[in-house]
Amino acid sequence: MGPLTGVRIIEMAGIGPGPFAGMLLADMGAEVIRIDRLGASSLNGNVAGDITNRGRKSIEVDLKNPEGLEIVLKLIESADALYEGFRPGVMEKLGLGPDVCLARNPNIVYGRITGWGQDGPLAMTAGHDINYISLSGALDSIGRKGQEPIVPLNLVGDFGGGAMYLVMGLLAAIINVKNGGKGQVIDAAISDGTASLMSLMQAYIAQGMWTSGRGQNLLDGGAPFYDCYETADKHWISFGALEPKFYQQLIDKTGASNLGSADYGERFDQSKWPELRANLKALFLSEKREHWDELLGLSDACYAPVLTIEDAPNHPHNKARNTFFERDGVVQASPAPRFSDTQSEAGAPEPAGGHSHEILQSLDFSAEQIEQLKSSKAIA
Repeated sequence: MGPLTGVRIIEMAGIGPGPFAGMLLADMGAEVIRIDRLGASSLNGNVAGDITNRGRKSIEVDLKNPEGLEIVLKLIESADALYEGFRPGVMEKLGLGPDVCLARNPNIVYGRITGWGQDGPLAMTAGHDINYISLSGALDSIGRKGQEPIVPLNLVGDFGGGAMYLVMGLLAAIINVKNGGKGQVIDAAISDGTASLMSLMQAYIAQGMWTSGRGQNLLDGGAPFYDCYETADKHWISFGALEPKFYQQLIDKTGASNLGSADYGERFDQSKWPELRANLKALFLSEKREHWDELLGLSDACYAPVLTIEDAPNHPHNKARNTFFERDGVVQASPAPRFSDTQSEAGAPEPAGGHSHEILQSLDFSAEQIEQLKSSKAIA
């Protein structure tokens, strides 16, 4: 039913951004076939809880076995795209490099997701999300003034600068093929994607609107009217009234007389920020979060409670939109974005190797050939 129905994508099983990219593609209707290594099924564990692997078909293949390698090449012949997340050169050593795959299918879109990219001094070195976002200026920009940088989960690098840019690149290249273009290689480096995500901050610097250093700017917690505050019952709320008309809502609804003017001129005077922050802190500390939810929750004061992962699915807005759903006792996010006609659907996570026969049959392998492949240990 999804907008990518009819698109076949081969995923070389990996970690980090790869599974998340596959989840997004599968949610949107693509047939994503995951190539798992032989023996991966012995590590399945809690399959229902493996949310980022939902919606896939899987086959376990010994890529060092010529017969196993041929299975993957046959899949590539019928696929719109393939993506992998190994270090540069690994796929070439396996006999599945871009040149080989494009020779078998000139229209294949070949996605490569790595931390540092396919070239450059760091290309062959190990790293994780925290390292990749360090080189883009993103990590240095997140945190309180005078304190250490704050690690933003792995949302900025692996998922934002990595998986999202990989998916965008794959889909753009697939459209190009549909429009008469040819297959090509997508070099999706998490460090590159994260640098791209920092474009607004780079624009602020160019316009003289950004001070180097954490917690001193409009969107990094430096501005008292764009920050989080503790409430009387030890919970937290977020307040982000940048525009005068929204800030005025807070003044009107609370009746507080020490919040200054809503106009840009006074509020953007950084010399007044310490006093304004102290006043806002005292205001929000004066009542429990439930009070602020009732007073500001449906207003234009740009207010929201800071919810835990466990509490988020129970918020009335999330419940009304079915932002989360539960399957097999596992609460997870519903597919996003939403389409008015070709509706996305979240498939269930499947065990490694769970579709070997189905996948091989789709490639016209006979029952006897499948048994022979099992006997030769080309597949599980």
